[in-house]
This record gives sequence, C-alpha cells and structure tokens, in this order.
Amino acid sequence: MSSNTRLGTALKWAAGALGVATGAYATYVGVTWFRYGHPVRARADDADALLDRFMPACDVTERHHIHVAAPAETTFRAACEQDLMALPVVRAIFKAREIVLGGEPDSAAHPRGLLALTKSIGWGVLAEVPGREVVMGAVTQPWYANVVFGPLPPQEFIAFDEPDHVKIAWTLRADAMGPHASVFRTETRVVTTSAAARSKFRWYWARFSPGILLIRWLSLGPMKRDAERRARLGNVNARDPRTA
Repeated sequence: MSSNTRLGTALKWAAGALGVATGAYATYVGVTWFRYGHPVRARADDADALLDRFMPACDVTERHHIHVAAPAETTFRAACEQDLMALPVVRAIFKAREIVLGGEPDSAAHPRGLLALTKSIGWGVLAEVPGREVVMGAVTQPWYANVVFGPLPPQEFIAFDEPDHVKIAWTLRADAMGPHASVFRTETRVVTTSAAARSKFRWYWARFSPGILLIRWLSLGPMKRDAERRARLGNVNARDPRTA
C-alpha cells in the first residue's frame, strides 16, 4: 500500500470518527435540553439534608460518588485539597470554553487546592460539618464569556431571586463506612431565578455540561488515590516510634 493510499485511508477514518463524535454530541445536546428541569431523585444514601437547606428544589442536579479505603476525615481533606488544574484534560476543557465563548484568559494567580481555588474566584461557604462536608454556593450568569461568581451569606443565598441569574450550590462530602473506609460524594444543584435565566441556562447546560461532568468524573480517581496514599502514610507513621 502506497503512502498516499494509507494517508487517504487514515483521513477517511478520521472524518468518519469526527462525524460519529459530532452526531453523538448533537444527540446529547438534544436529550439534555429535553430533560432539563427533571432532576433525578436522590437515593437514600445520596440524600443530603444540609444541601436541602439551601436548595430543596432545583432545575439540574448531578451526583457522583466513589468508595475510598481511607478514613472519612482523610478522604474529605484530600477532596478539599485536590488540584483539578493539574489534570491536562481539565485545563483543555476550560480552554475550550474560553475559545467557544470568546472569553479572556485568566492571568491571576490562584491557590491550588479545590476549596481554596473556588473561594478565590468567588464561591462562598454556605455550611460545613468539620471533617465531613462543606456546601459551597454562588450566584452567577454562566452564559457570559467571563463568568463572575458572587458569594452570599447563607440566608441571603436562600432568599436571592434577582431575575436573570442562576444559583449554584455544590458539596464535598465524606461518609464514614468504618474506621478505615469511606464514601466520597459530591453533588451540584442549579436553580434559575426567572424564565429568561432558565432559557439561557438550559442551552448553556445542554452544550457545556459534557465538559463539566467529565471534570467531575476525572477528579474522582486522583482524589481516591491521594486519600488512600495519605491513609497509608498515616498508618506507617502511627506505627513508627521515630515519628512520635
């Protein structure tokens, strides 16, 4: 087979793959748009009374969890301190959003840990159970290229209803499954404040949620490995009299 033939075959396969990917994405956008406003109910073990205080009803909810061979406190700390921007795919997703919406690059210096990073860009703590769970929240207009997050005190967040905005609340949570095991859970809820906001966010979520959900999913594995590494190191140190 000549090099020209091989190149032509490769191009045909690439074009076919691109066509399949484009079709799959278009289908996802349509299905997500159609299902918007019908969040899936939480199972009993996913129920979150703390989050319910701030957003009992929502337009969108996404939940993820993973079992971790580490104490709940260790898992929670690893989740709060995870460095999402260390993952190349995550950086690529944020860059793609910037390009698609025409946003300006963020040149500001930010802390690395997830909790510290999100606080630095405008998210606020709504509630927390030390060592177990934190609920973060903000009001925003995510359809703008350069999105701005506005933190509010807990009661103001609950009461906020200024038109053309969305309220977003998300959690980091570690449930103990014994002294050396836990389940990490994260949930994000979104509610819009007006019909105009609902229309804008519905299309935004349909188009950009694949990247958002991929970030959530990609973060689980590294967080689990880090928590379990911390647990192993803690056990070694606890047994080593030289560390006492």
